[in-house]
Amino acid sequence: MRRSILGPSLAVATLALALTGCGNKSDSGSGTVSPSSSPTPSKSRAACTAKESLAATDTNGTFCLATGKTVRILLDGTTTRPWAPVKTVGSGLKATNSGILIRPGDASNAYEAVSAGTVKLTSSRPLCATAPHKISCKGIQEWSVTVVVSKP
Repeated sequence: MRRSILGPSLAVATLALALTGCGNKSDSGSGTVSPSSSPTPSKSRAACTAKESLAATDTNGTFCLATGKTVRILLDGTTTRPWAPVKTVGSGLKATNSGILIRPGDASNAYEAVSAGTVKLTSSRPLCATAPHKISCKGIQEWSVTVVVSKP
């Protein structure tokens, strides 16, 4: 018996057609549709939120921090789904003592804002717990935030 790929292909095509109509209606009342856009952090400070404590729920966010302040990261994990150490790319933050004891599987970091700049912080953990002789998945849960450091 031959397997048909028409079903999945038809579903993908339908989804693509449905998404092409998405966008924001303009205020002019002309009925034209334009794609939605969001400001980039480098263009507008209003695009970020001031926050000094970040968790897993803050993923994909952009946050502002003034020089001299400290941002703390606490990603709650488990021994079967541990967070990888947080990585940084960019300038403006310097690692400092987080001052808290962490449990196995957690990722805890603290960074002091030392100069103006933009830093991307990332981590990841397994999407599913793994155990010998059990069904498991190979998915990864990613965590990423951007911190924009500015002078007060």
